[in-house]
Amino acid sequence: MSFVNIIEGKLITNELTLKRYRRFKRNKLAVFSTLMVLALIFFSFTAEFWANNRPHLMKYQGKIYVPLIFDYHPTEFGRDDIFVMDYRALEFHDGDWAAWPLVQWDPFESNTVVDKYPSPPSKYNLMGTDDRGRDVFTRLLYGLRYSLVFALGAWFFSYFFGIIIGSVTGYFGGKVDLIGMRSVEIIQTMPTTLILITIISIFTPNLLVLVIFLSLFDWTKIALYMRAQFLQLRKREYVEAARAIGSSNSRIIFKHILPNAITPIVTFSPFDIAANISTLAFLDYLGLGLRAPTPSWGELLQQAQKYFTTAEWLVWYPSIALIVTLTLLINIGLAVRDAFDSKSAVG
Repeated sequence: MSFVNIIEGKLITNELTLKRYRRFKRNKLAVFSTLMVLALIFFSFTAEFWANNRPHLMKYQGKIYVPLIFDYHPTEFGRDDIFVMDYRALEFHDGDWAAWPLVQWDPFESNTVVDKYPSPPSKYNLMGTDDRGRDVFTRLLYGLRYSLVFALGAWFFSYFFGIIIGSVTGYFGGKVDLIGMRSVEIIQTMPTTLILITIISIFTPNLLVLVIFLSLFDWTKIALYMRAQFLQLRKREYVEAARAIGSSNSRIIFKHILPNAITPIVTFSPFDIAANISTLAFLDYLGLGLRAPTPSWGELLQQAQKYFTTAEWLVWYPSIALIVTLTLLINIGLAVRDAFDSKSAVG
């Protein structure tokens, strides 16, 4: 039995969901984009395995070491003049060996061999180095992980609060709806950039601070859509039947109405995740995002502005990475929107 048959026969049992899945599967570009995004997630979250200045596994002077997992003091290798071991400086003799990553650079270390920073692409640095001699490919790979964690984290928390607030205000209406919608309007009119600058002056910006900040202002969009869905669905027959048999409000909201109001959640998610990736790159470009030396696409683009005429690789590689990632997510979003469109052909 193929993997597709397992999904259709075992994992997806609802007929409507199965139709939507088949509709999505017919879009070959969306399927390809989904596989590419999954590959990007896999490679970014296993970045240490692909790009690192430590061997995965090595044998040196008859002993087995696993530098990728464990830290070893330089004295174990006969070096008492340094504090951090540089495994590339070891002299391997007969019987010694090391299994290295594909790219032997850490995202924070500089290439001291090159004559100038930034240095162009070479056999040592396939995509060149930045203005501090750090490998561009390695920083793009690790920067993708930070972008995905930020985007998914902000998406989760903003949707979590937005779904709850939108569901409650749309279901109860009246004063609850009035208070909820006035709160949404107040938050939407706040100067977010000015508030972010104030927060940065108080707290050191890190991934968690930025995720919380964006979530506090981004939940209003999904809350408005969920409110509209609940205002429409709360008068349906199955809701009245649930009330008649004595179901609690929380059960009606989360058990009966919410499963029938997931269309905006699913269709908007890829676009919002793409927007969050762009937001982090924009904040890092302005210097309002992650602090140095954290790998960041926006920080590379900021360097590209300084060295536009002399280091064009700092323009092309981060730009291509950002454009490709956003394009893949948008392709998925468009296909999901079409799959959930009730006017589309059934199949």
